[in-house]
Amino acid sequence: MYQFFVDPSQILGESAVITGKDVNHIKNVLRMRPGDEIVLRNGCDDKRYLCCIEAFGGDEICCKVLETEKSSVELPSKIFLFQGLPKGDKMETIIQKAVELGVYEIIPVMCKRTVVKLDEKKEKSKLIRWQGIAEAAAKQSKRERIPQIRNIMEFQDAMVYSRCAGVRVIPYELWEGMDQTREILGGLKPGRDVAVFIGPEGGFTQEEIQHAMEEDICPITLGKRILRTETAGMAVLSIIMYHLEQ
Repeated sequence: MYQFFVDPSQILGESAVITGKDVNHIKNVLRMRPGDEIVLRNGCDDKRYLCCIEAFGGDEICCKVLETEKSSVELPSKIFLFQGLPKGDKMETIIQKAVELGVYEIIPVMCKRTVVKLDEKKEKSKLIRWQGIAEAAAKQSKRERIPQIRNIMEFQDAMVYSRCAGVRVIPYELWEGMDQTREILGGLKPGRDVAVFIGPEGGFTQEEIQHAMEEDICPITLGKRILRTETAGMAVLSIIMYHLEQ
């Protein structure tokens, strides 16, 4: 069953209204009609609203709320992905998969080896597109909320922002010792937020790793094989999801 997000103010008792771009998608792409059922979420809590489409207006869809239930699908900890800005459209794939795996926020990061350079106009355009991809992935994976894509940060600013997390890790291809990786990721507890730093193509510099360690961000290894930037984050998030899922 298709799921859509609406503002909390759009759900009133036994009635709900859908506005915005979802109207065209529901009507002309999915070709849904009155009587069809959908699920609505308000993006703020764990309530799941089973609704029936009643009527199509010019720029809105009126629905009847058939059932309201609590259905928690979020991880019990907030996961922050600090992703070194990659080339091309890799960031789109990273966002899509990270949202499916339960990430709370994604923060694009400018690192020493970042090749991509975006001016203010291009950055704004990218952020709008990335947020749209996050929303689509949240709908598809039946998330309760749409993860936020933050503005691009410099590495130093990203480290400061990550202080909100109780566990902070930075996979590094030159680091050794899977025991430390197992200890940190295997010991994650519900309610303790996690920050994951992933480097761009070319990885982090030794200087960046040193700065991270001075910030109490723990270097870890993901094994003997070198993972691409679009693979490394997914590997870590999958491990975190496995240990935190309830």
